[in-house]
Amino acid sequence: MKTLKEFLQEAGENGSAVGHFNISNLVQLKGVIMACKKANLPVMIGTSEGEADFIGMRTARHLIDAAKVETGLPIFLNADHFHSFLKAKEAIDVGYDSVLIDCSKKPYRENLEETKKVVQYAKVKNPDISVEGELGYLVTESSKIYKEAVTIPPESLTKPEEALKYVEETGVDRFAPAVGNLHGIAANKPQLDFELIKKLRAVLPQDVTLVMHGGSGIPDEQMKEAIELGFNNIHVSTEIRIAYMDALRKMLGAAPEETTPYKIYKPVVEAISQKVSEKLELFGSINEI
Repeated sequence: MKTLKEFLQEAGENGSAVGHFNISNLVQLKGVIMACKKANLPVMIGTSEGEADFIGMRTARHLIDAAKVETGLPIFLNADHFHSFLKAKEAIDVGYDSVLIDCSKKPYRENLEETKKVVQYAKVKNPDISVEGELGYLVTESSKIYKEAVTIPPESLTKPEEALKYVEETGVDRFAPAVGNLHGIAANKPQLDFELIKKLRAVLPQDVTLVMHGGSGIPDEQMKEAIELGFNNIHVSTEIRIAYMDALRKMLGAAPEETTPYKIYKPVVEAISQKVSEKLELFGSINEI
């Protein structure tokens, strides 16, 4: 089977993006996998530190392994937004395929050194582990829905000259910049800085994948342009959670006396699958295995 790096490189060559979807439980995983199976696509499944603690890292690893056997799909497990070397090391030791060491809100030098440490440990453990670093910072919280408009300060955006130095010194496989994207969903639509994206893609090595976080709140037309300009890995979480909760509330309202969990969760799985299918089509990733 091809490595994650190879799938991401292929996405870059054909102007598409590999989807990354976060899960907190088996219900979300089933919905994501259902959509990817229909489309016959590789996928990244992410667990944040909180999600990994809730599911259990070893349990997450076993769930993904079972899904791979049952579907025949290339499914890659990512430690998403792990904030320290020790937590990243734990995921690597358990057998995660990928890890995002996110020290983006720490001083530049501290971010660089911590990321470099994770890369060095991961590559000794398994050369195929993909490591992602993040430079610049997103000013909103993950999966939060903001009722007010969010202003993005210019100083939070990634600087191309720092990005090149960071990538060269750390040796990361994937790089997540701040280019006007937001975690969660704000009252105002984000406006990606396409000139900055062009500069980043031009200065960074071509074998380093650009990763877009905050994929839930970005308008479709902006997402398509970002992919065309070089973002080949897109993260989506908030919209998956919204689809989950909306379908669950609707089901509980329609059948308040139902006590069988798998019956309650059937429309939830379907709602998640539909949302993921929409994103996969947007990402241009159809039948690429």
